[in-house]
Amino acid sequence: MPSLKSHVVSFILRHSRKKAFSSPENLQRWIAYARKTEDYHPPALLKARLDIAETSVDGFPVYEIAPKSGERRRILYLHGGAFVFQITSYHWVLIAEMAERLGFGITVPIYPIAPEYNFHDMFGMVGDVYRRMLQETNAENIVFMGDSAGGNMAVVLTMMAAEEGLPSPARHVLISPGLDMSLSNPEVFEAERNDPWLGIPGGLEAIRLYSAGIDRSDWHISPLYGDLSVLPKTLLLTGSRDLLSPDNLNFAERARAAGIEVEVVYEEGMFHVWPLIDMPEARRARDSIVDFLTAEILPQRAHASRGTTYAARPAPAAE
Repeated sequence: MPSLKSHVVSFILRHSRKKAFSSPENLQRWIAYARKTEDYHPPALLKARLDIAETSVDGFPVYEIAPKSGERRRILYLHGGAFVFQITSYHWVLIAEMAERLGFGITVPIYPIAPEYNFHDMFGMVGDVYRRMLQETNAENIVFMGDSAGGNMAVVLTMMAAEEGLPSPARHVLISPGLDMSLSNPEVFEAERNDPWLGIPGGLEAIRLYSAGIDRSDWHISPLYGDLSVLPKTLLLTGSRDLLSPDNLNFAERARAAGIEVEVVYEEGMFHVWPLIDMPEARRARDSIVDFLTAEILPQRAHASRGTTYAARPAPAAE
């Protein structure tokens, strides 16, 4: 049963953030307001706890969280925000917890976002970040982690790297990723009614702003339709009240059919990117991520979700 706090957060989202995605005009207004208030810098409390250095790639900031002594593995964290909003304190808290619990180095690019920039600018920058990482770290020691739009970017970046002849990262961790923007799945429209956060009209406007005219069914925008066989072992976290969940489950099925090992954490009652919010379900999700990324070096630890993990697609929940 979902926690009381998750119900409170869901209520707040439905009466606040949901409005941003209710129409193209509302999304534009939220973007304009966000540009006056956003601050991509790591919060001061985190900088006091962690060894964080700021570098630059293609003129955009990149934050490097130093690994524990002797640790070679690194995470490339790609933040969500519908391709139009900046990294938030919620992302930074998750990133800090992963750095402290895993001890991995974490690279956080503050990539260019729409509408000021577009798809080509975003992937030009994050592609250069990955190429720089490969000069310093073997691909077998690199993990791509991303939430929402960042989950989309993780998958697309791996596919683009494969086209370029670059090695794939060792693992993916995808939190409520956006993997199909074509709206070809009718289940998405039904799921929208139960989603307290996302809406299709505003989501389509965000895609229009960042896609640089690329068709929404092209794999660069909807990686569900790309070559899934190039992807690494993947942990995918999705919730029953996320309009992206039907496509996430389709992705897991298709990736498995392509020979990719995919673990799905499907949390009943959870909304979009719930692992970023401080509540019991998020703590379970973060435990699943840590277990997934440490399973090979600590084989005695189980890495099944303490929520609900499915090896196959679950039946739709009754509403």
